Amino acid sequence: MIQIKIKSLNISKEKGTLKNPVNTVAITETGVKDDAHAGFWHRQVSLLGVESLQKAKEQNNRTYKYGDFGENITTEGIELHKTNILDRFHCGDVILEVTQIGKKCHKGCEIMKISGNCIMPVEGIFCRVIQTGKLDTGDVMIYVPREIKIVVVTLSDRAYKGIYIDKSGPHASKLLRDFFHEHNRPVQVGSVVIPDDEAMLENVLKKSVEENADIIVTTGGTGIGSRDITPDVIKRLLDKEIPGIMELIRYKYGSLKPNALLSRSIAGVMGNTLVYALPGNTKAVNEYLTEITPTLEHSLRMLNNIDSH
Repeated sequence: MIQIKIKSLNISKEKGTLKNPVNTVAITETGVKDDAHAGFWHRQVSLLGVESLQKAKEQNNRTYKYGDFGENITTEGIELHKTNILDRFHCGDVILEVTQIGKKCHKGCEIMKISGNCIMPVEGIFCRVIQTGKLDTGDVMIYVPREIKIVVVTLSDRAYKGIYIDKSGPHASKLLRDFFHEHNRPVQVGSVVIPDDEAMLENVLKKSVEENADIIVTTGGTGIGSRDITPDVIKRLLDKEIPGIMELIRYKYGSLKPNALLSRSIAGVMGNTLVYALPGNTKAVNEYLTEITPTLEHSLRMLNNIDSH
């Protein structure tokens, strides 16, 4: 558990201006009450750490007051810009969720004119309000990193019976775990091996969604054989299909090896869960996830209604 102290609470009536410290603020559904940045958008509350203020002091050879960079909350305890989108801060009743790291400066920004080198666009972070309440200067917030929950499902009659050891599922798990670790994301990866059975696959998918999985990846059953049922089951359960990613992969690898065009792999969304059906061999898993993983962070933001365009 990481504790972060609130060193100052700051508000201003206009955007792009220095904020003035106050002892207490009300956090409403639109942000900090009476602050210019409050509104129905994803950057309701801004935060900057004293760690960043110290950097600005050293870079610009001058001292800054709390609120000089337009932050609503000045904190002490961690380098805020190293947090991730969807991480949260808890303090009493208040829950804030990170929606953006850094920003573009306002045109003609007063802060830039005064500071000469504003650190907010690089190290400031922005949050939306998940739960309202009151904050006081000196309060302690608890930093809660967002853990990404993944379920990997291998479909194989022979692996299920123990005739051979599943390799594609563990390989997919490793690639996904490595990807999120590289992005400083806590990740939980669960795995299951089932036969090529429609009812069992449907049950696993529905249960994973009910248990709030962020991502489901299946391996196997994407061909045209009589037991290849994975895309058919997934397609009827999807709320939205994401055709582009699989079309790209089939085109990219199928242009070199035409057999790759026989894959019926599918991607889409069930509720708030991303679902990807991959072929059942490690080489294909590697090829598919090489293309899929770069889209995951943006996909998770979109699913959580974070408009960061």
